[in-house]
Amino acid sequence: MSFQNKRITLVVNVAWSMFNFRHGVISRLLADGYKVTVITAPDEFSDKLRNMGCTVIDLPISGKGTNPLQDLSLLYSLYRLYLSTMPNFIIHYSIKPNIYGSLAAKLAGIPSLAVTTGLGYTFVNDNWIAKVARSLYKLAFRYPKEVWFLNEDDRQVFLKHSLVSADKAVVLYSEGVNLNHFSPLPKTSYDENIRFLLIARMLWDKGVGEFVEAARIIRKKYPHATFQLLGACGFANPSVIEREQVEKWEKEGVIEYLGTTNDVRSHISQADCVVLPSFYREGIPRSLMEAAAMAKPLITTDNVGCRDVVIPDETGLLCPVKDANALAICCEKVLGLSSSAREEMGIRGREFMMRQFDEKLIIAQYLHTLNKYGV
Repeated sequence: MSFQNKRITLVVNVAWSMFNFRHGVISRLLADGYKVTVITAPDEFSDKLRNMGCTVIDLPISGKGTNPLQDLSLLYSLYRLYLSTMPNFIIHYSIKPNIYGSLAAKLAGIPSLAVTTGLGYTFVNDNWIAKVARSLYKLAFRYPKEVWFLNEDDRQVFLKHSLVSADKAVVLYSEGVNLNHFSPLPKTSYDENIRFLLIARMLWDKGVGEFVEAARIIRKKYPHATFQLLGACGFANPSVIEREQVEKWEKEGVIEYLGTTNDVRSHISQADCVVLPSFYREGIPRSLMEAAAMAKPLITTDNVGCRDVVIPDETGLLCPVKDANALAICCEKVLGLSSSAREEMGIRGREFMMRQFDEKLIIAQYLHTLNKYGV
């Protein structure tokens, strides 16, 4: 294939996730001479993708809508865009692009790849929406060249439900972490406090309630333990925690709310342990990868995606889901470690990221796959 004809289209429901989670992959594709088009619902990151050198096509893609007419409209819109732009290969991310994009690519006669970034409610619930979603997955996933999963648990679920053939189901092992960008940084201030930091959108599903309850338990015995929340409140989601609730916790003195940031590194560098007690079906939690890359010990749940980032008792601790008491016990174990022991746990965590989650490994898998299919 000639240099000028290497055209890749990436499709996702929000530009934010494309820029933040796949920046390294996109940069490498552009550097290797690919013309990269991103089809996504527009947001403040659309222009950042354009500034990288991507062509960005704005297309409203509802992440959670269940209106069949809107879904058929999305299928048709993607089909028309694929015919007009004629990429050599299409990569779909998230549920709606995976389903309707894979079907549209088949109709347009263009090879594609589907990347499932987490199963969410589709496989936790057994309501009619979940059943329809599974049926649509089964139909759509007949057509991509491969279907990638971010962890083995998700791959096994799809195989168990016969939603994808085994020869197409591939594990990507996360979307990678940039180990140069997320590297250990010294603390800028020192005191006697031991800081536990949770980085996530403020959702009950992320275990924020359990984190707060564990903070109540721990701070009665260890007043020097500080529990911090970093992430957005009050957005559209059934599991959202409103800002007013967070303010109540602040007034109670049980947590510190750090708001939001475009660069989490300064907050991670000040933390002694990063916590994510999620009971959501995660793909691979980025906040945990970034914290481990910065040599911080982790506490997370023995849950899909989360457990993949931790070597128990070596790089962090695992606790059961929805169990604030067990989470508090893990926090107490971290408090009982010497500073050198916590530091050693963090160092081993970064080494684990280097072995399995380095962004360079992920980029190599993308390039190998494109070469495999002649793109």
